[in-house]
Amino acid sequence: MLKADGLNEAIIGMSRRYGQEDIIAYDVAKIIEILMGRDGMSREEALEFFDFNILGSWVGDYTPCFIYRKEEFFEDDLDGLLDDTKH
Repeated sequence: MLKADGLNEAIIGMSRRYGQEDIIAYDVAKIIEILMGRDGMSREEALEFFDFNILGSWVGDYTPCFIYRKEEFFEDDLDGLLDDTKH
């Protein structure tokens, strides 16, 4: 499993997928907090940095996954994901 440097505090577990190797799972909100506190970024800067430099980095089949907790979804986004009639 590959880790994102300096973000151990944001690890929330691992992700297991059938037929694939396990990967580390990170809490996106905690990553943003780390970037803001450790690197002095504003929330907007941290979000942009995360999107481009962390989420946007593919390093192969062992690339970690990044979890957005359901509390972080906008209500409409979550409703759309949970609406069984759309699937």
